[in-house]
Amino acid sequence: MPSFRVIIPVGLLRPDVTPTEIEPAAAAAVAELTTVEASSVDVVSREARITVRFTADGAHDALRIAQHAVTVLGSLAETGDWRLTERVGGRWFRRA
Repeated sequence: MPSFRVIIPVGLLRPDVTPTEIEPAAAAAVAELTTVEASSVDVVSREARITVRFTADGAHDALRIAQHAVTVLGSLAETGDWRLTERVGGRWFRRA
């Protein structure tokens, strides 16, 4: 089954949301719909990013899963322009 990842920039948190809630919430949102392979928080160019890697049958299903994760995170924090990538061979290719 193909492997995808959604990468979501995260900004200001909503009131009463702690930083430690963000990554588990993103992973849980994806886990509602498919298998989560990994998740992480990274800071790139002073921007916090949540990455959740997951499996999906294809790009259409992966897009639906990614949008669900973005919606959930959007209820907890400001989110920026997110992207969806698919692993093909040893490389990642952008799908959205």
